[in-house]
This record gives sequence, structure tokens and C-alpha cells, in this order.
Amino acid sequence: MRKVNISLLTVTRLALIVGLVAAFNFAAATVNGQIADGQKVSKFKGVVTKREGDMFMMGDTMGGAQTTVLLTPETEVKSHKKGAFRGSKDYGATYILRGLRLEVDGVGNSEGQIVARKIRFDEQDLRTAQALKSTLDPVEAEMTAKLKAQQEEQERQARQLEEAQAVAVAARADAKAAADAAKKAQDTADYANNRINGLDDYDPVRTITVLFATGSATLGPKGKATITEAAEWAKTQDRKGWMVAVIGYADTSGNTARNRKLSQQRADNVIRYLVENHQIPLRRIVTPYGFGESNPVADNKTREGRAENRRVEVKVLVNKGLTQPAPAVKSSSSGNEQ
Repeated sequence: MRKVNISLLTVTRLALIVGLVAAFNFAAATVNGQIADGQKVSKFKGVVTKREGDMFMMGDTMGGAQTTVLLTPETEVKSHKKGAFRGSKDYGATYILRGLRLEVDGVGNSEGQIVARKIRFDEQDLRTAQALKSTLDPVEAEMTAKLKAQQEEQERQARQLEEAQAVAVAARADAKAAADAAKKAQDTADYANNRINGLDDYDPVRTITVLFATGSATLGPKGKATITEAAEWAKTQDRKGWMVAVIGYADTSGNTARNRKLSQQRADNVIRYLVENHQIPLRRIVTPYGFGESNPVADNKTREGRAENRRVEVKVLVNKGLTQPAPAVKSSSSGNEQ
């Protein structure tokens, strides 16, 4: 009996040592949010702190170590199961919002990132993140506009300083050489600033409008043809750094709450057609939104105007920071012109 107790004690100690070693190795692999290449990650928990394109960053806190997670077409995004009789619900990658608490299964790559295989979250946490987005987005937009105005003022002052310096240089050197040098420096600075600012700034390339019947969210033959024509056009374009925003609207027929829901259903149906019939990746589609009666393009007092307002706008956007070409730099002559 004593030998059996000693054996059990030995097994327990060995199991504890193995567990501690595994925990130590995993902790070492995630220093500063970095995951070792080939390291398998299961139920890696955290809060989304940044979302951009096919990736997002997550961590325990906003100021703590951040881990980058990559999304692929094979990434499975679902809600947690609720009890024995209610299964999980499938979600698109566009529902991964800043502020969402989630857990990730995947494997580390050579850049210290997690290539996600499964992502799970509670639907209550999703609703909280959606509410946070609707609250913070307008505030951030206002702050971005103020920061842009401040930056423009700083750039104006910087240009004034460069002009004053150029005058001093022109007094000691050839005027043409000084002008070329100032132009080269300005082009380089403008390019750097535009690229940094453009990473979160998308330019509209084309807007496709799909119309709907009164009180209906069904996508008709004419609407499908419009989307198909736009999709064929998109295949001929350079699609690097592009996103698609799908926004639904309604006319003033019916009550406001019903129209908001109807406009959301219209946007969802257009997205479903894009994904199922034209293989548009969900990660390229901005989270859909129904504006209801807001932002009419025509007078709702007329039949024709209401017909124009029952619509979904599909906006093709391109990221300035990824598509803007570098400026051509012209080398200046070192000698004086005669």
C-alpha cells in the first residue's frame, strides 16, 4: 500500500512539473504579444483593440501586450453555445469589432502573429461592442477632423519655415539649385504624410445603387443584374487595398422602426448575393448598416422620389495608403546654369 501511495505521489509531481513547463514555454512564446512560429494556441482570450482589413490586435488591456491575429478565408467565426438546446451562431469576420471580448484558436507564424482557425465570442459582448462602436465612431470622427486641422496648421508653419530657410540658402547658392532642393524635400514630406494619413482613409471608386419595391427587401432581377454588372467591372480593376461598404435605405412609407429594419434587411440581402454569387470575401465587406429613412436622395412626397429612396448603395472604396504611388524624384544638378 505504501508503494502504491509513493507511485501516485510521483505521478502527481511529474504531472505538475510537465504542466509548469508547458505554462512556462507558452508564457515565453507570448512575451510582448509575440507567438512562436508553429506554437498552437487554444482559447487565447482578450479584447479587440484595433481592427484593420484582414487582421486585428487583441490584449488583456489597452495598454498591455498586444497580439496580432490574422484572418483567412478558412477562419471560423461563431458565438458560444448557450446551453444544451441552443447551438452557436455563425458570424462573418466583419462582426469582429473593437472592444469585443473573444477567444482565438490558431497557430503562430514566423512574424509572431496568430493565424486564426476559430474565433468565439458571447453575443452579449458583441452587442456591447456594437454599442461602443456607434458611440465612439462619431467622437473619433470629430477628433480626427480636429487633428487633421492641427496637422495642416503645423504643415503650413513648417512650409513657412522651409521658405525662410530657402531664402537664406538662395543668398549663398544658386537660386535654381535651391528651388530644386526645396521641391524635392516638399514632395518627400507630402508623400510620407499622405501615406501615413491614408492608411485609415478610403477613397470612393464607384457607387452602385440597387432599387427595391415598396415594403420589400427581396432582390429582384433588375437589382441582381446591376450587381452582376458591377462585379464583372470589378474583376477588371486593381483590387489591392479595396473594401466594399453596403448601406441600406428606405422611403417614408410605414413607421420609422420598421423602415430601419427593412433597410438593414435590404443591405443584408445584397451582401448575401455578393458573397454567394460573386465570391466577394466577407472580410472585404464593411459591417452593413440600415439607415432607414435617413439621407434621402429624392423627395419622399412624390412617387418617383420614394422609388429612388428605396435603395441600397454599394460603395467600392480603396485605401489611399496602399495605392498612392511614390513621387518621382528628380535629381538636381550640382553645377550652375550659365
